[in-house]
Amino acid sequence: MNAASAWQTAAFVILPYVALTVFVLGHVWRYRFDRFGWTSRSSQLYERRLLLVGGPLFHYGTILAILGHAAGLLVPKSWTTAAGVPEWLYADFSKAAGTLAAVLIIAGLLVLTFRRAGNERVRVVTSTVDWIAVSLLWVMIVLGTLVTIGYNLVGPGHDYRETVSLWLRGLFSLDPDVQLIAATPWVFQVHATVAWLFLALFRFPVDRSRTDA
Repeated sequence: MNAASAWQTAAFVILPYVALTVFVLGHVWRYRFDRFGWTSRSSQLYERRLLLVGGPLFHYGTILAILGHAAGLLVPKSWTTAAGVPEWLYADFSKAAGTLAAVLIIAGLLVLTFRRAGNERVRVVTSTVDWIAVSLLWVMIVLGTLVTIGYNLVGPGHDYRETVSLWLRGLFSLDPDVQLIAATPWVFQVHATVAWLFLALFRFPVDRSRTDA
């Protein structure tokens, strides 16, 4: 195994399984042994005005992005074709929905990041893990925006349902094809890697009841 294939195996096979394991077992552990810690310290107590602006923007955009990822990555292309959805219609709708989600998420996260960094009371209760999570969010969102707008909307485009989607579904069937994801443009690969890192980190912040980023 050469250096490139070793890196690809680590990023696109080992990391996803480690992230999923940490995510699931971490939540089970928190529920069994630290369930009251899930609802400690809400920063809503320290500042509400910016939260009421940024929170809905970020969360509605995130919901839209999650639904779009679920449809594009988990639903096979053959299913939408069998349902009579033309590929051009799916692609155009995906670009429009992805662009809207990116705008909402970026606007919301800008407000929430400014709130967290600019409000002393909120900044004091922000842990190091919180800052790492926010940083990973920014990297993941910027890369996702590059994929949706910079690459697929105004760039050359890439049919991720023939590559990334097949690789991801292969992870759940325990037969991931690394070459599929390795053949995609770099921005798709880094976006996927950062997403797995964020998933692994997700269970660590103390306050899971927060309504902000």
